[in-house]
Amino acid sequence: MLEKAIQDLKKARSKWLERISYLELDFSITSDPSTKFTLKKQIEECKKESERLQREIQELLELPSIYRYKRQNKCFKQGLGDGVILILMKIPPGEFLMGAPETAPESFDSQRPQHRVRLEPFFMGCYPVTQAQWRVVANYPQVERDLDPNPSRFTGENRPVENVSWDYATEFCKRLSAKTGREYCLPSEAEWEYACRSGMETPFHFGETITTELANYNGNYPFNDNEGSQGEYRKTTTEVGSFPANEWGLHDMHGNVWEWCEDDWHDNYEGAPNDGTAWIEENRTGTGRVFRGGSYFSNPGHCSSAFRDNGTRITLINDMGFRVVCHLPFP
Repeated sequence: MLEKAIQDLKKARSKWLERISYLELDFSITSDPSTKFTLKKQIEECKKESERLQREIQELLELPSIYRYKRQNKCFKQGLGDGVILILMKIPPGEFLMGAPETAPESFDSQRPQHRVRLEPFFMGCYPVTQAQWRVVANYPQVERDLDPNPSRFTGENRPVENVSWDYATEFCKRLSAKTGREYCLPSEAEWEYACRSGMETPFHFGETITTELANYNGNYPFNDNEGSQGEYRKTTTEVGSFPANEWGLHDMHGNVWEWCEDDWHDNYEGAPNDGTAWIEENRTGTGRVFRGGSYFSNPGHCSSAFRDNGTRITLINDMGFRVVCHLPFP
């Protein structure tokens, strides 16, 4: 992707520089004025092309670090067994504006009113839970319900686990908590959106639009009528970490698989908490559960930071996964 583009430009520039060297050598040994004139023009043209390529390289090198991710925030590695680990990134404390304004492209009333939310630090999975991680935890002692160790349609150790209901995702968290003595759970909606945005106010953590080089979604559809957001439709999940992370080191927050949140569904944000906690009804019987982030099957608008949807707690779909959070302090 970005690094490959830079390398390709460097290779192309090297060829022009090599050609310049040969032309300059010819220029130095010829005595014919007409030949010298022709060679001088060729050298100038080659130098212009070399300089153009250098400018393109420099522009790519100066792109925001969101495209050239080097993890700077802390992470925690939770051993699960059988050589499998769960990497969690430390999400800093802060405040953000949750939801989308009416002027936001492809936004909905369910994402309003926008409201400020203040959050304490927490740890969040660097990736959606993988099939390898799921299989290990599915063999931990049962807490409330059985877990199928291999529920996914698109199989692969490092692909996200999918075809997982909210009930099964929370059972995973309960088993992991019981095993480790740490509090693992699904993220609240506010935690999910705050972590996804990672300080950005744009529809996506990498900017105003999206491309299939940056996320796995249905590239047959444009975002906000921007044809540049159309691209490949892979029709399957991809291995976690195949696309750039956001500023806080989180991969696959846009697309690949939908991610369950802890919250009950509410039609809008009227009365929503402002402290980052999950919005849960006293009687949860029959309430929908929130999911976020879009999937490989989704159009790009459904992959935005603010988009939200819901399903029943027993919904099973082959583009539905999750990631976990762990709250401080650690025991």
